[in-house]
Amino acid sequence: MLICLICFAESQSFIGINYGQVADNLPSPAATANLLRSTSIKKVRLYGSDPAIITALAGTGIQIVIGTGDVAGLASDPNAATQWVNSNVLPFYPASDIALVTVGNEVLTFGDQALVSQLLPAMRNLQTALAAAGLGGKVRVSTVHAMSVLGQSDPPSSGRFRPELEDNLRGVLAFLRDNGAPFAINPYPFFAYQSDPRPETLSFCLFQPNSGRVDSGTGIKYMNMFDAQVDAVHSALNSLGFKDVEIVVAETGWPYSGDSNEVGPGVENAKAYNGNLIAHLRSLVGTPLKPGKSVDTYIFALYDENLKPGPASERAFGLFKPDLTMTYDVGLSKTTETQTPTTPVTPSPNPTASQWCMPKAGISDAQLQANLDYACSHSIDCGPIQPGGACFEPNTVASHAAYAMNLYYQTYGKNPWNCDFSQTATFTSANPSYNACNYPGGST
Repeated sequence: MLICLICFAESQSFIGINYGQVADNLPSPAATANLLRSTSIKKVRLYGSDPAIITALAGTGIQIVIGTGDVAGLASDPNAATQWVNSNVLPFYPASDIALVTVGNEVLTFGDQALVSQLLPAMRNLQTALAAAGLGGKVRVSTVHAMSVLGQSDPPSSGRFRPELEDNLRGVLAFLRDNGAPFAINPYPFFAYQSDPRPETLSFCLFQPNSGRVDSGTGIKYMNMFDAQVDAVHSALNSLGFKDVEIVVAETGWPYSGDSNEVGPGVENAKAYNGNLIAHLRSLVGTPLKPGKSVDTYIFALYDENLKPGPASERAFGLFKPDLTMTYDVGLSKTTETQTPTTPVTPSPNPTASQWCMPKAGISDAQLQANLDYACSHSIDCGPIQPGGACFEPNTVASHAAYAMNLYYQTYGKNPWNCDFSQTATFTSANPSYNACNYPGGST
């Protein structure tokens, strides 16, 4: 069991969270550190470098990203970079595992040309200061980009950066490659859905059963927007000759509430997006262009930020409330680690019962086929429903879909939203196994 728990800890190292502070009702840093210890979150991204938070995270094993917005100051004076490192990194490292410093936030698309020209000098000065302090190769430097750095992203294989940004990006990317630092990007399928609010787009964005989208350039069928957006960035990096630069998802999330005229916010959508994203990351399937490895992903956000301006959705991304309770459950609790070390589970509504996930009565063959295709495309073993398999007979879409949907639910954490399939599935306590065909299941 110890070995399994170590594997679990390693397998979760790519799940991070954003800890913003534009609020006047947040819990203390110490309380937040205790909350994080109770979860499988292994990385925290701060937008600044609050010493109380950095200190509270000391000894937790949680990796920390800190940030600075002083692009101009760091660019103009190497001594300013040295002072910044002396004040914000050296007093805390290595007890607090500071791994990355981000300079600015979405600078290239902010519209300030003076700031754009200062970004790379600021990053270089900061990296030089870290190296002088003996932290070269230990604490790296990067910057965070909006998806709008892409001029083209659909299909993913056509991903290209905006032409007017390419010169600046070449310099930044060469710096990142030379220093082993990641390219940080903020993909939000939520915003993609807002610009294309069709039901099939929502399913595509929420990792729910859908017909997929074929990339005309590669023939690859994408089953979710997150993979499509990340691979569009991979393609853009490749187009400039930097395919070896690693991508980090610095922000992604879905609001659980919003204004009446906003399309997409809601608890069920937020729970589906974040829960299915986490399950997707835990599967280690990766993206079609980078299979077999999950991209480091920081979910937005730990708490709501009640002082943020803009539409109501801007203040409704938090996974936890100020009283430290969950806004909704996406399976991040550590309480079930020992049950299934590689896929933590969330208790079902009836935790003492055995449950299987089955299609509802009256669902069309077309929808069942979509559910079947979706489940079998997510690294589950659909061999038993192939010819010669123990569950091939009866050879019907309904029977094959039932097996695949249940296996998907059992594999991806036994969370209620993994037995949703666009509201075409339900739970049963009656074991559907027959003859030599065994449906995985058991107490949840």
